[in-house]
Amino acid sequence: MGYPVRTVKADEWPQIKELRLAGLADPIARIAFNETHERAAAYPDDVWRDRAERSAIGDGITTFVGEADDGGEKGVGRIAGMVVVLVETEEPVPTAHLVAVYVRPEHRGTGLARQLFGRAIDWSWELETPRIERVRLWVHEENARAEALYGRLGFVRTGRSMVGPKQPSALEYEMTLPRPRHRSWG
Repeated sequence: MGYPVRTVKADEWPQIKELRLAGLADPIARIAFNETHERAAAYPDDVWRDRAERSAIGDGITTFVGEADDGGEKGVGRIAGMVVVLVETEEPVPTAHLVAVYVRPEHRGTGLARQLFGRAIDWSWELETPRIERVRLWVHEENARAEALYGRLGFVRTGRSMVGPKQPSALEYEMTLPRPRHRSWG
């Protein structure tokens, strides 16, 4: 099953809010997020509106969403998953940081996560200014399924780890994907 993957539109902030809160409430996905459901649910709508607007214009943040055909009128799809790309220029090299990855339970195992990551990674390499040299993410030590997916996509652990912000007894591992180097065969 294929999903159309695209950048979020500014007026889709209610759908992004709903999806983010669903992810934060999901008992399986809870370890993947640094934010709590309670904190995010308390944000005023202006926060969600601002996130969607900034993302729609690519103001240091870009949100990619995957749509599933929900059988609605005019082929309108429901947002089935997302990944957010933060452009970090304060790193040693310009970096695209993938965060807020979430796929609704009924769409897991369908290839949507791979499609979302593929689009986010391609977008990162296509960005002209700044020229992204690596894509990174953090994975919780208990999230073996996510780490396996990231490994299949070419991400490797860097050796850096940090204490989990919500669970001081747990670790998160940094994984990166370097910019592909193309050889000249001429």
